Order: sequence, then C-alpha cells, then structure tokens
Amino acid sequence: MNLPNKITVARIFLIPIFLIIMLAGFDWGTLHVGDTSLPVVDLVGALIFIIASTTDWIDGYYARKLNMVTNLGKFLDPLADKLLVSAALIVLVDIELAPAWMVIVIISREFAVTGLRLLLAGEGEVSAAGQLGKIKTWAQIVAIAALLLHNVPFSLLSIPFGEIALWIAVIFTVISGWDYFVKGKHVFINSK
Repeated sequence: MNLPNKITVARIFLIPIFLIIMLAGFDWGTLHVGDTSLPVVDLVGALIFIIASTTDWIDGYYARKLNMVTNLGKFLDPLADKLLVSAALIVLVDIELAPAWMVIVIISREFAVTGLRLLLAGEGEVSAAGQLGKIKTWAQIVAIAALLLHNVPFSLLSIPFGEIALWIAVIFTVISGWDYFVKGKHVFINSK
C-alpha cells in the first residue's frame, strides 16, 4: 500500500475515534468564549474532524505529485470522505447542532451519486469529482467544523457562521447532485 492510500486509511481510522469522543458522554468541562459555551469534547472532536479532513487534501497531493494514483485510492478516497462527513453530520444532529432535514438531504445526495457512479461504471464510464463536487465537499467540511466549534470565533461577532455555512453546503450539495445526474443522463442517452 502506497503513502497516499495509507493516509486515506488513517482518515478512515480517525472516524471511530471521532465518534467515540463525541458520543461516549465524556465531560471534560466547558470553555467560555464571550457568551458562547464550548464543551471541550466538541473542541476535541472538531480538531479530530479537521485533521481527518485535511488528510483528504494531503493524500490527493501526494498521489498526484508522486504519480501514485491507484484504483484502490480512487475507491478509498471518496469512501473515506463520505464516511467522515456522514458520521460528523449524524453526530451534529445527535448533539442538536444541525437540523436533521439538512443532514438527510446531504447524505441522500451522497447515496444517490454513489449509485449513479456504479451505474456509470457498468457502462464503462469513470466519473471523477467535478469542481462543484469539490466545492460541495469543502463547504460541508467548513460547516461541520464551524458547528462543532459552536461558531467560535464568529460567535464573538454574533455571526451564525456555522448555520450559514451549512445552508451553503446544502445548496452546493443539491446543485452538484443535479449537475452529476444531468451529466449521467447524457451518458445513458448517448449509449443507447
């Protein structure tokens, strides 16, 4: 297994650590930043999430720079992204920092696009992530991190940055999903 794939696997292994810290009921105290109370558990979870998210960029960088792009990496990288983001979003619903309907929209899009990718692969088409998909992923990561941090430091300015970022993530999720299905539809129409 090459270095980029090892980094991707490390991201996958960080997911259960993140889940245990966020859901085991640890009470490590609370930090107060202005009028915002930030549980230390949420801060630690946010840091783990941010580190795991950063590995997405790192593994891709090394895979391209060292010419180590593999089929295993093409499979594991988007899987790791979807698992990490889905786990974090479900945690946000559980700790009441994100509305369930937004999380359902985001996760449903991920399942639908994954299904479409499988259908396209059956037609011999390989579909790489487009620019909208990359923007969608980073919007989701920023929103999740901001919500886990209870909007600190934006809470000092009374800016609901996490909520705004989550709306942006949902919008890009829907737009990129629509774009993906429009492109996929053309493949099926042209292949008949």
